[in-house]
Amino acid sequence: MALIVQKYGGTSVGSIERIQHVAARVKQSRDQGHHLVVVVSAMSGETDRLVGLAKALQAVPSPRELDVLLSTGEQVTIALLSMALEASGCPARSYTGAQVHMLTDSAHNKARIRDIDAARVRADLDAGRVVVVAGFQGVDEQGNITTLGRGGSDTSAVAMAAALKADECQIYTDVDGVYTTDPRIEPQARKLERITFEEMLEMASLGSKVLQIRAVEFAGKYRVPLRVLSSFEEGAGTLITFEDDTVEDAQIAGIAFARDEAKLTILGVPDQPGIAHRILGPVSEANIEVDMIVQNVAADQRTTDFTFTVHRNDYDRALAILHDTCAGLNAREVLGDPAIVKISLVGVGMRSHAGIASRMFESLATEGINIRMISTSEIKISVVVDEKYLELGVRSLHRAFGLDQAGIQPPV
Repeated sequence: MALIVQKYGGTSVGSIERIQHVAARVKQSRDQGHHLVVVVSAMSGETDRLVGLAKALQAVPSPRELDVLLSTGEQVTIALLSMALEASGCPARSYTGAQVHMLTDSAHNKARIRDIDAARVRADLDAGRVVVVAGFQGVDEQGNITTLGRGGSDTSAVAMAAALKADECQIYTDVDGVYTTDPRIEPQARKLERITFEEMLEMASLGSKVLQIRAVEFAGKYRVPLRVLSSFEEGAGTLITFEDDTVEDAQIAGIAFARDEAKLTILGVPDQPGIAHRILGPVSEANIEVDMIVQNVAADQRTTDFTFTVHRNDYDRALAILHDTCAGLNAREVLGDPAIVKISLVGVGMRSHAGIASRMFESLATEGINIRMISTSEIKISVVVDEKYLELGVRSLHRAFGLDQAGIQPPV
């Protein structure tokens, strides 16, 4: 017998039939003797519908009232799923985030969880009930309803698992696990049996949409074993767990990519202390996140070229800011390119294998792909290339590192 937290996303509960399917899956787990807590999202499309209603009344909706509105989506789902479970002969009880006292800070629309009072949930589990909890929401110290931001139900589920010291947190979604890369780009992409928290954190931050990055951070911090499974197919999914001796067998776990990148360069900047702050300070003040940064000293040793990337949605604003900065610094020119992408290799095995970067660069060069920028960490290598080379780059790297073959990667 195990205590398991299961999370079902909006697609998984998108209709009455799918809710009944989820209820059958939950009942099957309970019939095997497990204690079950089920965290659910709003039905697919419901959150967008509610946001549309709010914006029809207020161009910029009140953050507090928007949270009150959006939280109703999950409230509908928990009630319907509990009814479906009861109808199948499985005792169940639903709770909103406030009812389980999922305490958050007061940052409406993007709150962070501080604490959970799991006493009521434990009492229901001891009484033999399945507990159904609304994801994505909580309550602050003043009693205001809060929401955790898009994808917040993943974080809700991991937080519940941590509070209950669950044996496993299972994230059910429309994919059957974590793949070596996006199967829509590379048909030979392979489902991973396991991946480390470090690798999953990098994959999530670099563009993989399987899990919300905050959920992975939470799971790693509180040592919650996490598993990604399909709501629609049987299978063991992918276990996200802690590093062990087997990771040295695999140099690369997967390839992540981000399509929505843009690159900006300011040329001929005076090479002096504080120049990076003078360039990026105004960008930061505009709440624009900067990703990769490269600085090159010019041949005259007195000026430098400064390049950085931002999300493509922020490109126009960042470009305008940089033009103002250019005039203030007496720099030579500002260049921009909104048609770039980032491709990243991720793997804890990089720590013990030399030559990963060399093979990556060779593979891209063989395909005639020019690298615009490079960034590295202990378990990641990222490159920026022209947008038109995204699919070719991913496929060539997937072949070069043997990711289509389980446990077999060519030696460096």
